[in-house]
Amino acid sequence: MSEFAPTPAAHVHDLAALRFNNRYARLPEHFFTRIAPQPRQGTRLADVSPDCARLLGLETPLTSDASSEEALEQLRLLMAGEQLLPGMDALAQKYTGHQFGHYNPQLGDGRGILLGELETDHGKTFDLHLKGAGRTPYSRFGDGQAVVRSSVREYLASEYMAALGIPTSRALALAVNAERVQRETVEPGATVLRVCESHLRFGHFEWLAHSGRHEDLKTLIDHALREHFAECLPEHLSECLPKELTEPLPEGGAQAAADQPLADQPHTDQPLTDQVRVTSALAMFETVITRTAKLIAAWQAYGFVHAVMNTDNMSLLGLTFDYGPYAFLDGYEENLVPNHTDQAGRYGFAQQPGIGLWNLERLGIALSPLIDVEALSAALGAYEGELQREYARLMRARLGLPDARDEDMTLVQQWRELLAAGKVDHTHAYRLLSHWDVTQPAPETLVVRLAGERGPHGNSAQARDEASAWLARYQARVLAIGLSAEDERQRRLAMLGCNPLYVPRTHLLLEVIARVEQGDDTTLKALRQRLTAPFFRPEEGSLEAALELGQAQGVDAELVDDWTRPPAANAAPICMSCSS
Repeated sequence: MSEFAPTPAAHVHDLAALRFNNRYARLPEHFFTRIAPQPRQGTRLADVSPDCARLLGLETPLTSDASSEEALEQLRLLMAGEQLLPGMDALAQKYTGHQFGHYNPQLGDGRGILLGELETDHGKTFDLHLKGAGRTPYSRFGDGQAVVRSSVREYLASEYMAALGIPTSRALALAVNAERVQRETVEPGATVLRVCESHLRFGHFEWLAHSGRHEDLKTLIDHALREHFAECLPEHLSECLPKELTEPLPEGGAQAAADQPLADQPHTDQPLTDQVRVTSALAMFETVITRTAKLIAAWQAYGFVHAVMNTDNMSLLGLTFDYGPYAFLDGYEENLVPNHTDQAGRYGFAQQPGIGLWNLERLGIALSPLIDVEALSAALGAYEGELQREYARLMRARLGLPDARDEDMTLVQQWRELLAAGKVDHTHAYRLLSHWDVTQPAPETLVVRLAGERGPHGNSAQARDEASAWLARYQARVLAIGLSAEDERQRRLAMLGCNPLYVPRTHLLLEVIARVEQGDDTTLKALRQRLTAPFFRPEEGSLEAALELGQAQGVDAELVDDWTRPPAANAAPICMSCSS
């Protein structure tokens, strides 16, 4: 629980007036190293996400023409590493983790710095983390910098995933600087201001367990429970805490407590009792399992490949985290591996559910000095069922199946096989299907598109027959529900609202990156606008207008937008590097 009153951030026009509640910085100092960002010369603010600003209650100072100039300059200076905001307590976190299946004890924040934890007017606290902030004690041989290529990709993907409703870290802003950074080639430098409810990783717990720091492990578990998993603590926590933590607030209530100097406030970092810790930590582990299963189910349903699912990249809160050489499916390909470092395909698209479980097992091992191994193992048994249930729910929504029937997952599997046979564009396939009024025969355009153009059967009579056969099964399944004309319209609107028109395609991101490197941020802003409202074109402006366009001009009418363009049919697959 927070020991400060929430910040009235919605009324803040000066970023220096923001209030920070730096909870991680109050852990033992060997958990981190206090360090300031390194200044970056020639920094320009390339873009600010209005949606993320709104999340933090900062839309007025950062996006209003009347009052933005001073606040934007404060933000630019922050991202340039030239000036921290009052109340920030910058630090680099220590953690370890398993990378490509092998434990690496030499990890930590090597190019990112946790600047502070911002408390908003609705009582939530968010980490502000500057990526590309410079070298830290955990940089090893790295230079501590980030480049435009990786920064644009993280900035846009974070905000897109949030628009889809998939749990994710966020990105408030992207800045470009005059640094020249050596990667495979020399690239321009950049910073991203990442926003996250917590940066706790599986690797934080692995570090303490593998190094035998069991008392510190208890401290970190207590911190995680109090700050992020309070629902896992006993309902009447007062029975488990020292007396001074349960005394009434001073006269004036929470605000009076908040106004006390920090040294005079009650400490909330007193250890839990062993019994409460064990019971609550097991409940926390069960929650992490559920969140991770649901997260990876969403990745599979939406065709997202994280590509570097090392345990140090796994969020304890079940968030998509540390965007590296990720990709979204273009032509449907179960075994897509977009990371050219991953020669064995460990982190390919189809492998993600299994890797999620493997990573959770590593977290369980890290908790095993304190929790019974059999209890941890039993908890892991829930993972597969949670993942399958969430995947089925999401796929029914994407396919517009209003009720649940036993045969649905067979229909889903046949759909995936159809897309794979012709390497049909994953995003377009769902969007086209969303426009079909199933009370009418399937449009020829839909049949031809689902037959595919790049696979061995593309545009053949056999491929069209297979597409028509699946569409007939799908039509019969939907019509069996007995929908009215208005029900059918609402069904398609719901599909359009969960099947995006836009997706961060790798080849489009590369085009944007090239423009940003040349000093032109207009395409960055244009793509960000579409990715943060991905379910209709800006010119339509609503799902209803998108539906009407499809009815009037055909199921593929909206695909004329250049930002919906898939890669050329003969284009070679693009693999990205882990380097950022």
